[in-house]
Amino acid sequence: MSVKILLEESEIPRQWYNLAADLPTPMQPPLGPDGKPISPEMLAPVFPMNIIEQEVSQERWINIPEEILEILYRWRPTPLRRAFFLEKALGTPARIYYKDESVSPPGSHKPNTAVAQAWYNKQFGIKRITTETGAGQWGSALSFACCLLGLECKVYMVRISFDQKPFRRLMMETWGGKCIPSPSTETNAGRAILEQDPDTPGSLGIAISEAVEDAVTDETKQTRYSLGSVLNHVMLHQTIIGLEAKKQLAKIGEKKVDIVIGCAGGGSNYAGLSFPFMADKIAGADITIIPTEPTSCPTMTRGPFAYDFGDTAGMTPLLPMYSLGHTFVPPPIHAGGLRYHGIAPLVSQSIIEGLATPRAVHQTECYEAAVLFARTEGVIPAPETSHAIAAAIQEANKAKEEGKEKVILFNFSGHGLMDLVGYEKFFAGRLQDYPLPEELLNKSLLALKDLPKPKVAKSGRW
Repeated sequence: MSVKILLEESEIPRQWYNLAADLPTPMQPPLGPDGKPISPEMLAPVFPMNIIEQEVSQERWINIPEEILEILYRWRPTPLRRAFFLEKALGTPARIYYKDESVSPPGSHKPNTAVAQAWYNKQFGIKRITTETGAGQWGSALSFACCLLGLECKVYMVRISFDQKPFRRLMMETWGGKCIPSPSTETNAGRAILEQDPDTPGSLGIAISEAVEDAVTDETKQTRYSLGSVLNHVMLHQTIIGLEAKKQLAKIGEKKVDIVIGCAGGGSNYAGLSFPFMADKIAGADITIIPTEPTSCPTMTRGPFAYDFGDTAGMTPLLPMYSLGHTFVPPPIHAGGLRYHGIAPLVSQSIIEGLATPRAVHQTECYEAAVLFARTEGVIPAPETSHAIAAAIQEANKAKEEGKEKVILFNFSGHGLMDLVGYEKFFAGRLQDYPLPEELLNKSLLALKDLPKPKVAKSGRW
């Protein structure tokens, strides 16, 4: 039996896949403060132009530079694993596969784009990169990438995660990154938030505001900002995951995938696995694609499709996306990487099209799924990843009830060895479910009231 399916280094994909080229209804453009579409030049203080070109590209395939591949070879191609032991525990006729992105040096999928972004920044002459991080996986990945490429890295880490996950900070510092809790006193945005609420747990939106402000106010012009999710170029770089998975499934004779699952905070690991399969769905394949999220931060399942800022202070362009409102401060759940108020525009438009069906899962069900996975497959999942595992178990149990053999594929986006505090609280019975109260959701959505409204356009094919 094939427990792990491997590719040779010579089989690594040499191009990224761009879903924007195939969406039946194109995404609507980002808008500036005046409500008009922004030009690529308006993004130049934030991103280098070579990344901006990828952000706006409509090309289906974009070549991966050889120098980036040489760094990715350190851990790619990653294994595709068959979850035989989980299947046995569930008694399901489904065949469950997972793409193991935990084998990267930082332990998650994040370096796939961190390496690419750091390389493009260096090519453009940038010396220093700022960013935000939630659970710390993105901050770790960018610190790792900047270390390899000789760039400075400064990370604004959401305060609640900074306090809960000190070893993530130590990982960043080991790779030479500087990590501080957000909101901080180092930016105008951070000081303003702390003045309003000195005890705030922070949010990704706040941390983004600080990192963007830091980048654009550098008088040397040698600093740029880097984002670990949400934007098109990030989704693009992550598609190497799904492209590898397709080769691996073909290698063992799996002709059809029935269900593709990934957890989604901003959307990058989910998109990385699912977008190459979504291309097949657009071409006529019968595939169910499920992005999963926490019930406490239900962006896709309860948020409206709106134009909203990507950050709390309103420094970013307005993006067409499902959003809970840019002022939303989520509860301090342990899946810190899924606490973002919005979801990627490409992911949002695919949901509107009916190409994907989002699902929210309670925190305790996720930890139950994670513990079952650890006790059968052996690997301890990150809290974020547990949302994908929980949905995969739901689908495997459904296949059992229906008596159908299904092929289920999910993205194992990262290990949980730096997130054991959450497991400790779960075992002690101190983790609770927290469906977002309607009154808090409505209060947060007031931030969208005076912003432009996007059209909800779809082809109607799904």
